[in-house]
Amino acid sequence: MTRAAISVLVVEDEEITAEANRVYVERVPGFTVAGVARSGGEALRFLRRRPVDLVLLDLYLPDLHGLEVVRAIRAGGLMCDVIAVTSARDLAMVRSAVSLGVSQYLLKPFTYATLLEKLTRYARFKDEAGVAAGQGDVDRVLGTLRGSSGLPKGLSRDTLDAVAAELRERPDGLAAQAVADASGVSRVTARRYLEHLVELGTAVRMPQYGGVGRPELLYRIPMER
Repeated sequence: MTRAAISVLVVEDEEITAEANRVYVERVPGFTVAGVARSGGEALRFLRRRPVDLVLLDLYLPDLHGLEVVRAIRAGGLMCDVIAVTSARDLAMVRSAVSLGVSQYLLKPFTYATLLEKLTRYARFKDEAGVAAGQGDVDRVLGTLRGSSGLPKGLSRDTLDAVAAELRERPDGLAAQAVADASGVSRVTARRYLEHLVELGTAVRMPQYGGVGRPELLYRIPMER
């Protein structure tokens, strides 16, 4: 039996960004946008009238902080999942979001490929059914959502996120050695993470021509917004 489309409420106060997020979500197979809210209060009123499966929630809203919106969602017994969207890289905020039940965390600016990866994981998580035979099954299901699985052998999610964060800080691109120095890993290891980001469609390679010899290879995350 075909699963119904996963309904999403996009919460974003900036008009252009809200429309971009709506278009991104609609491009992902199996997902549909139930509505767009431009403030925390509008989001809560929408959810009380029309429950959704998932909220794509910007944390900086004109009336309420996104974490306040999540608290209100939980206090009201609204059974929806939340992906937090923010440009803030404050790990304390990340911990607060996780403690409130935010399922995933998405840093601005992000590409369609990044959102596609998050939503694909979420869809796999929703499709899991049955009774766990043991701890391994529970870990596998949670790993699907959190992204702790599915990485090539030897790569860790924390280091991959750190490498991606370095690229986001340098929109003109970075060489593997510069990423290695900033992330505290070897050049070979940094190159593996960078190539994995390229395979995911998150980053791109570009040659930088300068002096004599082969051009230096830079990696960058395209800024689509």
